Amino acid sequence: MCLRIAWFILGLIVLGPAQAQDDRGLRVGLLRFGTVAWEIDTLRHHGLDRKHGITVVPIEFASNEAAKVALQAGAVDMIVTDWPWVARQRSEGADFSFVPYSRAVGALMVPTASNIGSLSDLKGKRIGVAGGPLDKSWLLLRAYAQKELGIDFAGAVEPVFGAPPLLNEELAHGRIDAVLTYWHYAARLEASGARVFLSVTDMIRCLGIDSHVPMLGYAFREEWAEREGTAVQGFIGSSRGAKALLASSKEEWIRLAPLIGTHDPAVLGALQAGFRVGTPDRWSEAERQAASDRYAILVRIGGDKLVGSAKVLDVKTFWPPVSY
Repeated sequence: MCLRIAWFILGLIVLGPAQAQDDRGLRVGLLRFGTVAWEIDTLRHHGLDRKHGITVVPIEFASNEAAKVALQAGAVDMIVTDWPWVARQRSEGADFSFVPYSRAVGALMVPTASNIGSLSDLKGKRIGVAGGPLDKSWLLLRAYAQKELGIDFAGAVEPVFGAPPLLNEELAHGRIDAVLTYWHYAARLEASGARVFLSVTDMIRCLGIDSHVPMLGYAFREEWAEREGTAVQGFIGSSRGAKALLASSKEEWIRLAPLIGTHDPAVLGALQAGFRVGTPDRWSEAERQAASDRYAILVRIGGDKLVGSAKVLDVKTFWPPVSY
């Protein structure tokens, strides 16, 4: 009952008319200005979904939390989220599963003229963190600092948690010393002159984990996927087709510019490069084992607040038929 009430309330902030479309299609929950919207717009614009025998129906939400509630309530068929969330849901009795969407990760960015040159220089600094205290990149940075310096950045720096656009502005105006943000906001900063101090990929490598593990993916109910197996495979095929277009075509990014919110060629070029790097190129047992290794780090740093009772990664977190 509580979940239904929550969904009713959140339904009031669903954006746009997309939800009024044919509900027999494959319903994908997304944020209008998120990277998923770029992929879904591309596959629908070029009819890649219809070529694979499905109709993708985008349903827009005001926040990631609203999209998660919609998935739990059965109001959408899939959303993009991270696999630690899927693992936690499985530990609490939900049968969600996951296929890779992107292995793109964020970066710790500093102004071009910053005198921060080493990890120890960050001690006492104000660091913007996109998201909250349980953001996965923040937890990985804390683990990295513990390994390299023997300190926990939760107490050694002043974290400033917030939304990525706001943190970009804070960095530009010198009110924070660095910002740990999502890859597409890091790309915008880099295009405007900021520099990458430390990428999340480098943190992961230094922690001894395979950096090719996708953190984000399409999550859906296992029972639904077993029942609609052909539709799931059709969606995976259309998603790969859209990724190939976005990786190779500059014109596609120009077309998407109004949705992205910028016509700046430097920003669009940086976004395309980041998207290309983040496209999963392999997803085998080796990457799944690496995901388990990364999960162990997140469990150690994030604890029960992050993973609940799921101390070990459930192998069924990942949709078995999918491989690269």
